[in-house]
Amino acid sequence: MTVEEIATLAASGESEVLEFKETSGTRRQAAMSACAMLNHIGGRILFGVTRDGQPVGQQVGDGTIEEISAEIQRIDPSVYPPIERVPVSEGREVISVVVKPGPAKPYRYRGKAYRRVGNTTLEMSADECNRMLIERMHSDQRWESEPATGWTIEDLDETEIRFTVEEAIRRRRLNDPGTRDVTESLRGLGLIREGVVLRAGVVLFGDAQRVEFEMPQCTLRVARFRGTDRTEFLDNRQFYGNAFTLLRAAERFLRETLPIAGRIEADRFERIDEPLYPTVATREALANALCHRDYSIGGGSVGVAVYDDRLEVTSSGSLHFGLTPETLFQAHDSLPWNPLIARTFYRRGLIETWGRGTIKMAEAALEAGLPRPEIDDTGGCVTVRFRHGRSSVQFRDAATGRQDVDDLAERQRAILALLDEVGTPMPLREIRSLLVSGTNERLLRNDLAKLKGKGLVASTGYGRGARWRLL
Repeated sequence: MTVEEIATLAASGESEVLEFKETSGTRRQAAMSACAMLNHIGGRILFGVTRDGQPVGQQVGDGTIEEISAEIQRIDPSVYPPIERVPVSEGREVISVVVKPGPAKPYRYRGKAYRRVGNTTLEMSADECNRMLIERMHSDQRWESEPATGWTIEDLDETEIRFTVEEAIRRRRLNDPGTRDVTESLRGLGLIREGVVLRAGVVLFGDAQRVEFEMPQCTLRVARFRGTDRTEFLDNRQFYGNAFTLLRAAERFLRETLPIAGRIEADRFERIDEPLYPTVATREALANALCHRDYSIGGGSVGVAVYDDRLEVTSSGSLHFGLTPETLFQAHDSLPWNPLIARTFYRRGLIETWGRGTIKMAEAALEAGLPRPEIDDTGGCVTVRFRHGRSSVQFRDAATGRQDVDDLAERQRAILALLDEVGTPMPLREIRSLLVSGTNERLLRNDLAKLKGKGLVASTGYGRGARWRLL
């Protein structure tokens, strides 16, 4: 490095990847920070720079570098970061220690692990340390890549396997192997090793009846609650089976349970029906839950809960590899916890790669006029939460028995659309004047009475002074 580069770095101030030490006498604190940087994204430590960013340098003797190096060697596993001396004035030098992200996290210094938070170094909790250790072992010892003891190819759903291969070829996400042999298909998907079925293969294609008893974590829980808490169930069921079976069951539950938003445009009589939550967003949330959850948790599951004001999709496990709820809505690398399962979902066209799934989910919600989904990582579960923020009178809900508008006449739908557009109580004469020319007053009164009987509109006042509004 040059003195100019040191000055530029010093002027930028301390950060999570840059720390200043005025002298090498603080090498113990510097080693803690080096340990934290190894456990994070790397960084640089500069000796001879004041806390306010002045590169004053220090006198460097024959043993200075050896002392710094010896302190860093107290980090376990051992690391050997490059140490450089940069003259900044006569007889004074800045010492630069470059720390790269460690490949064997978590690192410990004098028996303790550290992490960076902004420009500070903090001791890592036992839970954080354990999670990092699990992530380190993950590439070589994943639950999904272990053999499924006692399972054979005959215990898998051949129809589902063949459909997956055909769909992957159609979407150009898999080269046509020239055969539809089930064993060769599984080998091409990376789901068997030396003829032995891997756990990922069972999760994806296992027979539902056997999965229920031998892999109980392959469970989907669905519920519809009255109101906005879990006080009262309107529906509560569980499904067992492979991931594709559970995905279909979850989507079927949402179709049966979620309200349908109906709107009427002024230039057309047909009502336009749309799901309360966009299908592309809910499918992404469900597929992500099935792909990225922690299947090693024996009592784990995927949960779908519908409330009056929101939809929640929950999966067992936590976020890993430094991902947070905030970073999931930013450009980020695709870091699946179960890469074999996720790759098969991708080939089937059910998820995106390149870390765009959650971004796509947010875009779909915003395009539908909904708030951006929320993501929580608490209590050993990841929850994706959709909120609609709309008046419930706009929707049909089969679970709560709310009235549907499918059986309404076009004129009655037009009345609802008009009252919704105006938003304030209207007298009958004004409603009539704004509807299609020639609307009969007697028919209009009958229509309003029917809508009132269905609980869709209400009136205040009597006779010609009555005013009508949406409920």
